[in-house]
Amino acid sequence: MIKVYMKERKRVLGTESFDDIDDNIGIVMPILTDCDVDEDFTEGMEKVGDVLPILPLRNMVLFPGVALPVVVGRPKSMRLIKEAVHKKSLIGVVCQKDMATEEPGFDDLYETGVIADVVRVLEMPDGTTTVILQGKKRFELNEISESEPYLTGKITILEDTMPDKTDREFEALISTIKDLTVKMLGAVADPPRDLIFSIKNNKNILYLINFSCSNIPSGAAEKQQLLLISDLKDRAYRLLFILNREYQLVELKASIQMKTHEDINQQQKEYFLQQQIKTIQEELGGNINELEIKELREKAAKKKWPASVAEIFEKEIRKLERLHPQSPDFSIQTQYVQTIVNLPWNECSKDNFNLAHAQKVLDRDHYGLEKVKERIIEHLAVLKLKGDMKSPIICLYGPPGVGKTSLGRSVAEALNRKYVRISLGGLHDEAEIRGHRRTYIGAMCGRIIQNLQKAGTSNPVFILDEIDKVTNDFKGDPASALLEVLDPEQNNAFHDNYLDVDYDLSKVMFIATANNLNTISQPLLDRMELIEVSGYIMEEKVEIATKHLVPKQLSIHGIDKGKVKFQKKTLQAIIESYTRESGVRELDKKIAKVMRKLARKIASDESIPSVIKPEDLHEYLGAVEYTRDKYQGNEYAGVVTGLAWTAVGGEILFVESSLSKGKGAKLTLTGNLGDVMKESAMLALEYIHAHASLFNINEDMFENWNVHIHVPEGAIPKDGPSAGITMVTSLVSAFTQRKVKSNLAMTGEITLRGKVLPVGGIKEKILAAKRAGIKELILCKENRKDIEEIKSEYLKGLTFHYVEDIQQVVDLALLREKVRNPLF
Repeated sequence: MIKVYMKERKRVLGTESFDDIDDNIGIVMPILTDCDVDEDFTEGMEKVGDVLPILPLRNMVLFPGVALPVVVGRPKSMRLIKEAVHKKSLIGVVCQKDMATEEPGFDDLYETGVIADVVRVLEMPDGTTTVILQGKKRFELNEISESEPYLTGKITILEDTMPDKTDREFEALISTIKDLTVKMLGAVADPPRDLIFSIKNNKNILYLINFSCSNIPSGAAEKQQLLLISDLKDRAYRLLFILNREYQLVELKASIQMKTHEDINQQQKEYFLQQQIKTIQEELGGNINELEIKELREKAAKKKWPASVAEIFEKEIRKLERLHPQSPDFSIQTQYVQTIVNLPWNECSKDNFNLAHAQKVLDRDHYGLEKVKERIIEHLAVLKLKGDMKSPIICLYGPPGVGKTSLGRSVAEALNRKYVRISLGGLHDEAEIRGHRRTYIGAMCGRIIQNLQKAGTSNPVFILDEIDKVTNDFKGDPASALLEVLDPEQNNAFHDNYLDVDYDLSKVMFIATANNLNTISQPLLDRMELIEVSGYIMEEKVEIATKHLVPKQLSIHGIDKGKVKFQKKTLQAIIESYTRESGVRELDKKIAKVMRKLARKIASDESIPSVIKPEDLHEYLGAVEYTRDKYQGNEYAGVVTGLAWTAVGGEILFVESSLSKGKGAKLTLTGNLGDVMKESAMLALEYIHAHASLFNINEDMFENWNVHIHVPEGAIPKDGPSAGITMVTSLVSAFTQRKVKSNLAMTGEITLRGKVLPVGGIKEKILAAKRAGIKELILCKENRKDIEEIKSEYLKGLTFHYVEDIQQVVDLALLREKVRNPLF
């Protein structure tokens, strides 16, 4: 009895259609039959002569002992099958070389075939006929004798050479073929257990080899080569080679298919999850990313940007739409598009050019600074008249705490513009100004563009604070990057590396602040209009404290207005004894310290004075901190008061000269002096030596006396040329032992010819002199213009002497009277 074990078993039994099957094409697995150990399939072979009807097969090779289902469709093949069944005769089955040949002849057929028995004919529901053929023995086709009504050919029967039954190598070979055949069947399909059992337990060696030959997934040509091999052992070896090759290929395909299947499964999983998220989002009101892109487009439609920017935006938003939301580039692209949209392209606030209003705002917020206010009002007046004038670049420079930054805020309020500020102190990376290129991780636009986004307008008042404290290193020079920002001829097309689109900064009113112009590069200075904001005199500080600082600190510390008052003498005492500055920042801190003490008493239900008097300051501020800025008299020869400028304002300094017996020609300098100041000391000594007769100094003095010049305080570095005339006066006084005029101070540079040169920082120096109680000042004649620009309130109580050479200085500064206990 025949057992059919194949994937398409239902078709063979007539339960499926064969619409897609061509005539005589093998589409199913060979049938496995039950065979005895010694069965040689030669039953009925005695009736076979040397002539047999030939059934050509397409792409199929039948092996002895193997049962194979074949679909028959050609008329000649049908006639042959019907006659063979009727006569119960055997037929010859040969594979044709080209499956497309409809009427094959001798040359179209392989020469080796198999004698077969027609086991069963099955009529299929679709009208086709399936024949099950059982292979018997191999034969060689010698010629085709007849072609009608079907092919008939002359044959020669071929015998198989069987190996010795005791051949252990052949036994191992058969076992390997069995295992590999089972593996092959398992890799190609899912074979039934009965089929696997039959293969493993079938003892007919010839049949097992032929079944495996028929079952290998290779072409008809290769199977035909196996059929040609007469020696069964050689056929088995060739079969094993093919099985190994095909099994490796099947495994490789299965591995590829598995990987692809896993990828598809993961993609399908992600797809389904994304669809679920999308459905949930739509239920909640729509996809977040789509809504965001829609919102960006709506914002863009309202923008007043140039056509070139609109084109770039459209290009970038389309790129964003193509990106997957889970892509790492999605957030980067979103950030870039948002940057473009959020910038205030051609969006400007309406300026208020009411000069009276501007003056009122400036006077309200700042006491004094008349020259500065006047310059700012002039700028506003020009803007009002011109209308489209490019905004000026202003640099407010002066000591700390004089109100440079707050002036910028007042200007913004006066103009009705937005106020933005960036601190440039310690800035060392050029990318902070120009931005990073988008290729960098974490790239962002520079601080100029960032603050314009915050401002929301293209014409804010932009404060560049501490521009003198910009540094540079290997990351670039930020000061050079500022050249484009602060150049009215270039900043209408400012290029930010991140934005990568030119932006117009010409409508921005830039106001830079600085303490010291010496650290700012000359090209940057050339692009700015410099306005000096000098320090305050005592009276101004008292007014500022009364009108601004005290009310502000009362509010900050939660003390009711009017509950505590400060006498003007108290404020003067704080300024003189607890602060040393040109501005009012330290004064503000001291007032805050007093307020904290008062707040503690109020919170503890203790009584507080309604008026703070000077004698109360020791309780609130402690011991007096500063007493040095006081004139110390003229009792000693060689001690002269000079005036110096520092970053925190002006101050007085004392130049002390002394003589000691020695070999002469020795000059000692102490007091932490810089190179320029040391040169001034040497220059002063050489000038006096060269002109000793003018000052009635004996030449022997320079040979027998050593000179020592000291400038207190030694811990503080000092430098600059403005102490030149002070050193000359000090040395002449030491060499002549003449008294220095009391309450006198001086400042000026000297030359080797004795000429007096002008110096800077005059206003700060005058304020320092007033604080120290100085009454008379000696200045270079060319500094008269600086004095004329200073308000008369600053000059009250001071007498100025303008000189051109050092002789005039000595005549004004030294008295004919000698000091008490002179050296000689």
